[in-house]
Amino acid sequence: MVHWGPGEIVPLGGIAMVIIIVAIGNFRRIRERELQAHSELRQREMEHERHLKELEIEKLKLEIEKSRKGP
Repeated sequence: MVHWGPGEIVPLGGIAMVIIIVAIGNFRRIRERELQAHSELRQREMEHERHLKELEIEKLKLEIEKSRKGP
């Protein structure tokens, strides 16, 4: 059986603490990027919907003009 003394535990604890801090920082950065990408995607989606509505309005205007002119 392995006996762990303070000489082995303290350095391992320090290394583990550094690894945990770096991991937390990386997870936070990844989450921020994910939220930013989601926000950009939502903005593009809204712009696309607005563009589709504008095209629909133009289509209706053309149909009205066409019906006014008659066959």
